[in-house]
Amino acid sequence: MRGTFRSSGSFGKRQEFVAISELLRRGFDVYLTLVDDQGIDCVIRREDPSGHPKYLDVQVKARSKDVAPRDAAFFSAFELRNPRPNYLFMFYSEAAGTWWALPSLKLDEWAHRNKSGKNVGKRSIRLANPSTTGIRPRPKFRDFEGEAGLRLIGTTLDSLP
Repeated sequence: MRGTFRSSGSFGKRQEFVAISELLRRGFDVYLTLVDDQGIDCVIRREDPSGHPKYLDVQVKARSKDVAPRDAAFFSAFELRNPRPNYLFMFYSEAAGTWWALPSLKLDEWAHRNKSGKNVGKRSIRLANPSTTGIRPRPKFRDFEGEAGLRLIGTTLDSLP
């Protein structure tokens, strides 16, 4: 039992480090927050050609392969504080084997806001659906999925003033 809890209890943190290592591999400067009380797991910093620094706040959310197939890419009960151009969410579904990078302004537009219950005001979004052949990412989010989504991070930084 203990091994199961440790495995599931640390899954999210492990995926944060996987996301951070991917960002570092792509040449971004990544700064870790000590406490995630603002919905920010890390900050990416990059200088534009004139030497002006630009910053992107990043929140990482992940789902393990151990969830029910219908929930493999269903991210629920998360907070979306102060959507803004320099705030991005990285979602990972282990069962689908893919990442999505969604700007918080798009997430604010697309995510469902819970209107009742214990998670009132929190958000949820389904990025993929189960099928007979596995987990199928939803076409609506194709521009934010996998390699395209990871490239979007650099594009987002470039677009900041």
